[in-house]
Amino acid sequence: MTGADAETTARLAAYLTLLEKWQRRINLVGPGSMEDPWRRHILDSAQLVPLLPAGAPTVVDLGTGAGFPGVVLAIMGDARVHLVESNTRKCAFLSEVLRITETNATIHHQRIENFPSLAIDVATARGCANLLTLLDYAAPLLAPSGTCLFLKGRSVDSELTESEKKWKMRTHRILSRSDPAGVILKLSDIVPRHDRPSP
Repeated sequence: MTGADAETTARLAAYLTLLEKWQRRINLVGPGSMEDPWRRHILDSAQLVPLLPAGAPTVVDLGTGAGFPGVVLAIMGDARVHLVESNTRKCAFLSEVLRITETNATIHHQRIENFPSLAIDVATARGCANLLTLLDYAAPLLAPSGTCLFLKGRSVDSELTESEKKWKMRTHRILSRSDPAGVILKLSDIVPRHDRPSP
């Protein structure tokens, strides 16, 4: 994979091998995506790496599922990654991935709404929920300078329109490198609207 050294590429390959094996038993990702997993899962997640702040940012991957993008970010960078997932079997898969790939990340087997506030630097999500729901989850967790990096598809315009009724935010769209119809939403300065109609 471009931009990754041999050791990192080997760890990512081991990750996909486990994904293939476990996918036969439990539904971790869409079956069609396994025809091109490097593009659909690894590249899709890895494109967030250069968007992370410098240093060792605290990243919380909301509803991580099979670990995309959170596990890829943990393998490829120096972020302190927290993986939030309520499904027991998916957590078992994540635990095996971290063990086999020797990756340092923390699995939180719980619902997102019960996750404690950490004043995090970055919230990520892919295919977890609509944007309005993600902002409801992420906003209480973010540090004042925190950002959200959400991988979104064709419904991004309608999701933004709906979310902006409740939230003020700075929005930066970045075209996806893995999906022609995809976009990365980089959101910052997220605060609830308190607009009141004039008396």
